Amino acid sequence: MSGHSKWATIKRKKGKLDAQRGKVFSRLNKEVMIAARSGGGDPDMNPRLRSAIGAAKAANMPQDNIKRAIQKGTGELPGASYEEVSYEGYGPGGVAILIEVVTDNKNRTVAEIRALLTKNGGNLGETGCVGWMFDKRGFIRIPSAKVPEDTLMEIALDAGAEDIGNSEGVFEVYTPPHDFEKVRSALESKSIPMESAEITKIAQNYIKLEGKKAEQMLRLMSLLDEHDDIQNVYANFDIDDALIEQFSQ
Repeated sequence: MSGHSKWATIKRKKGKLDAQRGKVFSRLNKEVMIAARSGGGDPDMNPRLRSAIGAAKAANMPQDNIKRAIQKGTGELPGASYEEVSYEGYGPGGVAILIEVVTDNKNRTVAEIRALLTKNGGNLGETGCVGWMFDKRGFIRIPSAKVPEDTLMEIALDAGAEDIGNSEGVFEVYTPPHDFEKVRSALESKSIPMESAEITKIAQNYIKLEGKKAEQMLRLMSLLDEHDDIQNVYANFDIDDALIEQFSQ
């Protein structure tokens, strides 16, 4: 789970800067809108909306912002007409990249993504070229200082978690998609604080990158992650911790 885990660590370390630029709230706002539009405005009846609201609250998004995003999604308030699109391609060293987008101008967005990939050692591929390399999983991050590992394992595994790891002071809990809400609810019921909780994509295997290609990959991931229309980026790279740490600073 190298690529996903390590990039999550980078984003966590850079989180304060991202929040200051408004990227985090913008993405969360779009996800709440899309979730409400696709499944209705009642989180009890809409698991995706419930997950989006949970992520927004974890990022300290004001309740009024969440409410307005739901109302825009359901049509109670006017808002931009967003479309969900996925793009697939390759990065330096043949790394598989899966990009999830929410945009109000698909032509503009695909042109910008193609340019970012091309300028940074990658290329845009055909639909389906790499999507099969990623599996959907629930992913929950918990500060390890907040709960004993034995306690977490007992609660999470009993609720349906399939794997628990520890990365730089953060427990990483992986679940099957259908057990994600059950595991998260079990953790919430025990007042265990979660840094983040989401349905994500995990690569089936990884490509080891070193030197220039590793630097190119990290630069490309950062540029994609900063793009206003891109909600999520998944890639199957593995890069040494020393270079990850250098890039994070």
